[in-house]
Amino acid sequence: MNRVLAFACAVAAALTVVPPATPAVSVSVDRTEVSTALGRNFSFVSRIVNDGSAATRPLVAHLNVLSLRQGVYVDPEDWSSHRTRYIGAIPAGGSKTISWSVKAVNSGDIAVFVAVLPQGGPAEPPVTGKTIHVSIATRRTLNSGGILPLAAGIPAFLALLAFGVRFGRRRR
Repeated sequence: MNRVLAFACAVAAALTVVPPATPAVSVSVDRTEVSTALGRNFSFVSRIVNDGSAATRPLVAHLNVLSLRQGVYVDPEDWSSHRTRYIGAIPAGGSKTISWSVKAVNSGDIAVFVAVLPQGGPAEPPVTGKTIHVSIATRRTLNSGGILPLAAGIPAFLALLAFGVRFGRRRR
C-alpha cells in the first residue's frame, strides 16, 4: 500500500505543471480626467513597465473606449484610427511609452483605458491602466457648419418667387 501511495505521489509531482515566471507588467497613464468639447481632439500618454526580472514576450497595447451612459453607442474606430499598437518585448526593468490621440465623437461621459496583452502564446488576462474619465460637452449651435443661410435662404427665395409669380399674374 505504501508503494502505491509513494508511486501516486511521484506521478502527481511529475504531472504538476509550474507556470513559467511571468514578468510583472503594469500600465499607467499621465491623466485620469479630461474635459473637452464634441469634435475636439485630446491626447494622453500611457507607459507600460516591466517590473519583472525577465523580459516580456512581445506585447500588444489596445485603446478601449466605452460610454458610461446606457443607450449611447460608441464605435471605437471613430475615436482613434490607431487603437492597437504592437510594442514588442520589454526587457526586465524597462518600459515603453505610447502617445494616444483621440477624437471626442459623442457627448457625455466616456471611459478610455489601455489594455496590454501578450502578442502570442497561451491566453492571459489583460493588464489595464487606470480609466480616464472623459467629460465631453455638447456643442449646441444654431449655425452648424454654416448651413443657416442656406437653410433659411432657399425657402425664403422660393416664397419670394411664388409671390412674384402670383403678383405678376394678377397685374395682367
